[in-house]
Amino acid sequence: MIYCLLCAAVVIILLCVKIYLLKKSAREISAQFADRLKNDTNNLIYVSCSDKDIRRLAESLSTQLSAMRAEELSYIQGNRELKSAVTNISHDLRTPLTAICGYLDMIQKTDDPEKQARYLSIMKERADMMKHLTEELFRYSVIVSDETELKTETVFVNQLLAESISSFYPTLSEKGIAPKISITEERVERKLDSDALSRVFSNLLNNAAKYSDGDLEIALTESGEITFSNTAKELSAVEVEQLFDRFYTVEAARHSTGLGLSIARSLIQRMGGSITAEYSDERLTIRIIL
Repeated sequence: MIYCLLCAAVVIILLCVKIYLLKKSAREISAQFADRLKNDTNNLIYVSCSDKDIRRLAESLSTQLSAMRAEELSYIQGNRELKSAVTNISHDLRTPLTAICGYLDMIQKTDDPEKQARYLSIMKERADMMKHLTEELFRYSVIVSDETELKTETVFVNQLLAESISSFYPTLSEKGIAPKISITEERVERKLDSDALSRVFSNLLNNAAKYSDGDLEIALTESGEITFSNTAKELSAVEVEQLFDRFYTVEAARHSTGLGLSIARSLIQRMGGSITAEYSDERLTIRIIL
């Protein structure tokens, strides 16, 4: 009888200790959870209890907190990008609009047909610039919304790349750029959206025309790796890391929404490929793997 009472007493004591430790761990978790929500920290929730279920609970809460923190940082970054975009786009639209208004006043103040024709020509140029900016924004919104499905068809990457370079050659020539082209003779065949890939090539060629210091090398290997490489002394490693960010534009390339490379990345990723930018020895290399 006494032995049974002793056993019962030991069990009760152990249960009391267990309950105490569980309550202590619950208080620790509660306090740390509140602290992590209040303060900007990535510290995990720690518990002194060795109970497996309590530890799993703490790990689960830590995981959720990390996810919440990542979403918060993403929101903050997105908000910054949006504010920057509004500022940049407002500037890029306001500048030509102000010029148009100014030339309208000048047209009204002169009867010289030659001056009026020159002013109208400048106004048309500024209006075309505004049209380009707004169309770029519209295309970007359509692409990132995923509302339009990309078609899948057999694409000969060699041919499409060569055609894109050929159509863009006059623009490169105006910039004094004579591209060095190395396209494999082996047929590189992929199931892609030809219009989307053509748009990517166009955006990359346009980017090269903006940032190149006068040279451009374009290569396509048998494995489907495409590189656009050019000297860009005005860039920095930090700027290169931001080239694919929405609305980011290097100051030297005004009158741009900063969406060209972001659109290229979105399209390449939707087609199952990858696109990266590297900067070494004052040389920018954009690499696509299909």
